[in-house]
Amino acid sequence: MAIGPVEYLVIGFPTDQVDADCVPALAELVDSGTIRILDLAFVAKDADGNMRFFEYDTLDPSVPAAFGELEGEADGLFSDEDLEIAAAALERGTSAALLLWEDVWATRFAEALRASGGQIIDGARIPHDLIEAALAYAAEAG
Repeated sequence: MAIGPVEYLVIGFPTDQVDADCVPALAELVDSGTIRILDLAFVAKDADGNMRFFEYDTLDPSVPAAFGELEGEADGLFSDEDLEIAAAALERGTSAALLLWEDVWATRFAEALRASGGQIIDGARIPHDLIEAALAYAAEAG
């Protein structure tokens, strides 16, 4: 089976409830075939520092509907250790969503790289504020 590159994000929220406002934009990526969700999990740390792990259907009643409409696998690919590491990094009274997805848009390129013996040596996601500053600097210098 051809599979594109797989990525993950840990998305932090400033309260112990995950916010679903980003779900429509995520759904657009799924519906357009740009990405395929492989797993989605949630963690939280309460004011006392207690950690909890949960699925979308145990979130605040207004949130599950949004996450439940996302097409994807959510097959438990995140291990308990993954969830514990993410939760341990949280500040008290905050939460996070862990998202694992396949970059479907890059499947053909990934297959071509593999077929040619190519391999990715390094890569990183550049933070938005750094790119914004670099582009502004280049525009001023250019």
